[in-house]
Amino acid sequence: MDEPTRRHLARGEPRRDRRGRGFRGPLVLPGPLSGGRQARRRSPAAAFDTLVGAAVDRLRAHLPGEIDHVQFGVEETPLLPDDWTGEVPLATHVRADRVRDARVVVYRLPMSQRVRGRADTAGLVLDVLVEEIAELLGHDPDDVDPRLRPA
Repeated sequence: MDEPTRRHLARGEPRRDRRGRGFRGPLVLPGPLSGGRQARRRSPAAAFDTLVGAAVDRLRAHLPGEIDHVQFGVEETPLLPDDWTGEVPLATHVRADRVRDARVVVYRLPMSQRVRGRADTAGLVLDVLVEEIAELLGHDPDDVDPRLRPA
């Protein structure tokens, strides 16, 4: 994920509407029955980013110091070759080298197409992150999963 995108996601700002197909005004106008300020509905991408962030925070608390130098990112879909015939990956990891820290990238659309609802998505995100981190660190997934062993 490039630096401007990472900064954009970190601030939680809405993404730019490049084609003019988004909403042109507020969904609810202020009035006597609508109360004060209306809450904005978050985009599915922003909600997914929040789920990934919560899962990463939970894993960092469970594995203090072990994944401090791992960067986490979210992409829409993986870049696959045209002749790809296998299952679409839900995430990938890249080991650290001399220049860069280790990275784990979670793919939003393949995950959201496999589950329904926020709770199922949160569970799948945590499952996938546990598998990727376990493989990255060389641990058993049962040792990495915070649901199996209290921190």
